Amino acid sequence: MRWKEGPRSVNVEDQRKSSKGLIGGGVGVIVVIIIALLMGADPSSLLDAIGGQGGGTATFSAEENESADFVSVVLADTETTWQTLFKEESKAYQQPKLVIFSGGVNSACGFAQTATGPFYCSGDQKVYIDLSFYKELKEQLGAPGDFAQAYVIAHEVGHHVQNLLGDLDRVHQLQGQSDEKTANAYSVMLELQADCYAGIWANKADTQRQLIESGDIEEAMNAAAKIGDDALQKQSQGTIVPDSFTHGTSAQRQRWFNTGYKNGNIASCDTFNVAEL
Repeated sequence: MRWKEGPRSVNVEDQRKSSKGLIGGGVGVIVVIIIALLMGADPSSLLDAIGGQGGGTATFSAEENESADFVSVVLADTETTWQTLFKEESKAYQQPKLVIFSGGVNSACGFAQTATGPFYCSGDQKVYIDLSFYKELKEQLGAPGDFAQAYVIAHEVGHHVQNLLGDLDRVHQLQGQSDEKTANAYSVMLELQADCYAGIWANKADTQRQLIESGDIEEAMNAAAKIGDDALQKQSQGTIVPDSFTHGTSAQRQRWFNTGYKNGNIASCDTFNVAEL
């Protein structure tokens, strides 16, 4: 991916220093918040104070800093894509924030640790990612490459697009009225649409800004395959339970990313009104 000359987003919040400095990770954060509340203090102020002591002055390797820079470029490029597409629909695109953290992080959706993986929180309209996930993506899941990493960001931004268009709230309401199996099915539709939106971004990055190099799309397709529910379940537990899927199979994730990439428009990503996902 030809990313190094691209613009950087102003919407990246680097919380790695403060999150590295938190004592005991997630447990430490909870303890600090409880103490602050008992003392009648502002928990965020106490967390900031602790983050500035000892381990809070963490430094990062050149590789880690390059990853943070890369994420900023990808986010900026998604902003360009979605601003243009929303303008074409006479809508205003509200840019999300992207939070880089290490170990654990507080969001409007609650406290999350690295094991949660990258996620989007509609409560604060922020994408969260611990950059160590990229190492897991490469070494444990077998999905190397910078474009595989870009796909992850574009997918989470896809959830932000769903939030702005009202689909996220609509699906969450439907899930609240459904049994677990049906709620999971709605989740799959939502996740596959986010994959399709990631494909739309890839289309624009390729056709309009020529950021894509040979092999990049294959990297994204490989990543989509490696993080399919069936692939992850087979790897972790040896058995596949379709009713428990929440993100879609490898084949589905590949197909919907490719649908967005080939068509490049929002209408092609209607995963809620198709005969077969």
